Amino acid sequence: MAHKSGFVNIIGNPNVGKSTIMNVLVGERLSIITSKMQTTRHRIKGIVSGDDFQIVYSDTPGILKPHYKLQESMMKFVETALIDADVILYVTDVIENPDKNEEYLKKINNSEAPVIVLINKIDLSNQEKVMELYNAWTARVPKADVYLVSATENFNVAPIFDRILELLPESPPYFPKDELTDRNERFFVSEIIREKILLNFQKEVPYSVEVEVEEFKDDAKMLGLRCVIHVTRDSQKGIIIGHQGKALKKIGTEARLDMEEFFQKKVFLHLYVKVSKDWRDKDRMLGNFGYDMQ
Repeated sequence: MAHKSGFVNIIGNPNVGKSTIMNVLVGERLSIITSKMQTTRHRIKGIVSGDDFQIVYSDTPGILKPHYKLQESMMKFVETALIDADVILYVTDVIENPDKNEEYLKKINNSEAPVIVLINKIDLSNQEKVMELYNAWTARVPKADVYLVSATENFNVAPIFDRILELLPESPPYFPKDELTDRNERFFVSEIIREKILLNFQKEVPYSVEVEVEEFKDDAKMLGLRCVIHVTRDSQKGIIIGHQGKALKKIGTEARLDMEEFFQKKVFLHLYVKVSKDWRDKDRMLGNFGYDMQ
């Protein structure tokens, strides 16, 4: 049997469950998940390999109208994912209006790549509403295969995997078969910390934060980390640190526990907070944080 490989790019609006879908399909928790918009800022690849196939999934930021350079970079990840996909996985849910983001739906319909539409979170709706959405999306993206799924309940996910395998082109693998992702360990350290900030703080604070790993010392028994939380204003620094440092300590404890599970070893974590004014609009800082500003 010929070997199949390809890029399956997951695209959709914020909060429809793209990251959950990605983690379920890959079988590992690679993308952080919260109920807040802009949780995913980068394009994160998860690689699933078998003897005669390799699927390279890409989680992408939710589609939005950019208001600063960080968001412009996030939307570049989405545009690239539309262009280089072998299969487009468009995720929607039972709450979203099928007419949202007409521009991107037009691009998807005009794409040469096969399309799979996933209507997620069907466990939150009823059969009549779900079937209305199924019919609407079948009409909206006529060339697509439409699936009704619940990522959190792992419902109806297996047939998606089978269909992707059918659609993949014949190709040698793009990555070594034992690789799980194209991201390095520092990336997952920063994402785990950022997830805890998203979960613990409200309003604009989580969207003004970026995490930088300054020191990464790995030995057989322990991972030693020194990380800086960048914020845009002094008031945000005070909020992140909290009274007598309690808020920062809580973030550190929660992040450390997740990291120890992720890396399967003890973690020693130092967290600091730094004001980096307007970092979301500064090309050099965005470049240092791994955002494409070209």
